[in-house]
Amino acid sequence: MFGPCRVIDLSVPLEHEAVSEPMPARIRYITHDGDGLRQMQQFFGVNPADLVYSNGLGWAIEEIQAITHTGTHVDAPYHYGPTAAGQPARTIDQLPLDWFFAPGVILDMRHKAAGDFITVADLESALQRIHYRLQPLDIVLLQTGADQRLHSPDYFAQPGLGREGVLWLTEQGVKVIGIDAYTLDRPFASMVADYRRTGDGRSIWPAHFAGLTREYCQIEKLAHLDRIGRPCGFHVSCLPVKIKDASAGWCRAVALVPEA
Repeated sequence: MFGPCRVIDLSVPLEHEAVSEPMPARIRYITHDGDGLRQMQQFFGVNPADLVYSNGLGWAIEEIQAITHTGTHVDAPYHYGPTAAGQPARTIDQLPLDWFFAPGVILDMRHKAAGDFITVADLESALQRIHYRLQPLDIVLLQTGADQRLHSPDYFAQPGLGREGVLWLTEQGVKVIGIDAYTLDRPFASMVADYRRTGDGRSIWPAHFAGLTREYCQIEKLAHLDRIGRPCGFHVSCLPVKIKDASAGWCRAVALVPEA
């Protein structure tokens, strides 16, 4: 199916108390000479001196406490609400896998300021610049450059889609929209400021809540889109972890870029 390809990692790691997470994960590292050894003693009833191959050391494992929306992850329609397009919203384990292995297209939004909406006109202009027409099941990746500030509080300063942009993309047959930023919507602070100024609750989470009208998924916290080196002509694999009845699943997103 594929000739020689470069594999580009588009994911960020799941980190202990990462500054890029409002609800960060906590990771307990169980080491070879600590609890890893004690666990092996408990499971096997063995003395450390008898672990000849490992020179008396045990295994290493990690214990993670995290929401499914930490690190690079795929949001399921159920994240946005209990229904999507008038049907029960599907959870991450119920979605078709062909949504998550498909041709990718990068739309460059690095000219947009923090707090700006990425509008339908912005999407159309970006497609015109690269002479590309969206096809059903294309995975659209919005490049904002926020990933370059991953370990800084400025990471959250990003543009984002609104309701109209999501609905326009899904009308073209797109099922998965990704972004190299914390959220597909604008920053929380921008939405809150609009709500306080206008009293209009439609300011809150409009891109996510568009999934109540039309079923779609999003990949949040992507990275390294600049390493792909082309706006289209590559595939994206973003298969989410299969967590039963979950609103999201972590994923190791990669781009498969044909060698020139």
